Amino acid sequence: MAKTILILPGDGIGPEIVAEARKVLEVVNQRFDLNLTLTEGLVGGAAIDATGVPLPDATLDAARQADAILLGAVGGPKWDQLDTAIRPEKGLLGLRSNLELFANLRPAILYPQLAEASSLKPEIVAGLDILIVRELTGGIYFGKPRGIRTLENGEREGYNTYVYRESEIERIGRVAFEAARKRNGKVCSIDKANVLEVTVLWREVMDRLAKDYPDVQLSHMYVDNAAMQLVRAPKQFDVLVTGNMFGDILSDEAAMLTGSIGMLPSASLDRNNKGMYEPCHGSAPDIAGQGVANPLATILSVAMMLRYSVGAEEAASTIEAAVGKVLDQGLRTRDIASTGATVVSTREMGEAVLAAL
Repeated sequence: MAKTILILPGDGIGPEIVAEARKVLEVVNQRFDLNLTLTEGLVGGAAIDATGVPLPDATLDAARQADAILLGAVGGPKWDQLDTAIRPEKGLLGLRSNLELFANLRPAILYPQLAEASSLKPEIVAGLDILIVRELTGGIYFGKPRGIRTLENGEREGYNTYVYRESEIERIGRVAFEAARKRNGKVCSIDKANVLEVTVLWREVMDRLAKDYPDVQLSHMYVDNAAMQLVRAPKQFDVLVTGNMFGDILSDEAAMLTGSIGMLPSASLDRNNKGMYEPCHGSAPDIAGQGVANPLATILSVAMMLRYSVGAEEAASTIEAAVGKVLDQGLRTRDIASTGATVVSTREMGEAVLAAL
């Protein structure tokens, strides 16, 4: 059956890295006869410049019609002075909420060739393979009321609401437990139940869910301890499940264990495995247009897309194997380069993956 992929290059380095990922997608589409139709749209700052809003109706309509979405990155200092309601990031949040992409899967896998690129000792991170499951459409990022108000004494006060319903916790919990069943059978739920009532409820729901998964071992950890444990002994973890804000922070921390955030893909899924796929890093406006950005996270996001939303496991594995071959050859973009490596540009890295394919 034909499937439609919506490509949203976005801002900063987004167009550069997406261009290389698209080439990879086009090759596997032809080789494996996937029958994919590729379309493009505007989101974030690029959409603001063209239409005045970060998520045009045309883009949202195309996203609803598509079977999967490949996103580059959004944002940059050019749009920092805009009102919060129309900042580029609102385009990203709007896609997540309108498409109900509640489950964010962020694997942190250390390619053995990059052990020296990690900021931690190789023996601590060698063989690292963890999965962070982050709830993506609730919590403090979406809770209301929110805003900035002026008090009676004239002082300004900012406020946000951290809220989760039982149903929201349960559905992300099930994603984590199901993922653990296919991995090493361990789920660590991250909360702050010693001070936040919303995460007291979170812990209670996770404990209840665990009874449905007797083959999976559930543990709990406060978020501050989890942040420490990720750099002390990260291989103790298998699947981590947590809320939106904690997951945002911990997944970026985990990214650096692998040598560079430029290596980490992500998937944001609805309950039917329709998803938006993007690298974990941002738009990196400081290096945009220089041809030095690492496209591998975006290319690996294509592999995740083929696996989860297209059902093309062989094509996904082929892309991942090609990335491994390129790293074996000693080719590195500058973010993952170590002494003796051959430093290549964004385009050269993309071409190397195509050659390995």
